[in-house]
Amino acid sequence: MGGGPARPGDGGTTARRERLVALLVLGIGVVLLLSSPTWFASDRGGVGVAQLFVGVVLLAVGGFLLRRSRSVR
Repeated sequence: MGGGPARPGDGGTTARRERLVALLVLGIGVVLLLSSPTWFASDRGGVGVAQLFVGVVLLAVGGFLLRRSRSVR
């Protein structure tokens, strides 16, 4: 892929930063989804449902940002 490091002001820097933010948001969403059964097991279903909702929203936002970062190039 690359032809060297991206220069400041270059579209590559912005795309890389957006891709890293997207991966961070996706990672947080995955952790929330995978840890939500803990709340259901401890009879705190309301917290589990809220955590599932936030996890799904973060996955959607992260997917959108990742797709957008690939089209910026």
